Amino acid sequence: MSIYIALCIWAYFIYGQNIFVIAAGLVGFVMGGSQALARSTYSEMLPQTEDHATFFSIYDVMEKLSVVIGTLAFGLVEHWTESMRDSIEILIVFFAIGIILLSRIKK
Repeated sequence: MSIYIALCIWAYFIYGQNIFVIAAGLVGFVMGGSQALARSTYSEMLPQTEDHATFFSIYDVMEKLSVVIGTLAFGLVEHWTESMRDSIEILIVFFAIGIILLSRIKK
């Protein structure tokens, strides 16, 4: 998540098309690995049971819910401030909250 925060901070200061394409490529590169890591970490945290489908259904619902909440927050901040740069700041806040919450989980 700290990579996402670094990319968000970098994106805040981007002023060129070519640099934006590079940033988007880096986000895509990081996103694939982080999603795979999140799923494998989640599966390691599940209790010993035969019913893994229920747990992964909950995971998928929460993932979709986070997409909706993140997009809504980004859009609302952009609407209120009329600046997508300010919307990037809310993403940084979400990632920071995620780091704090994940750091409290016993491994």
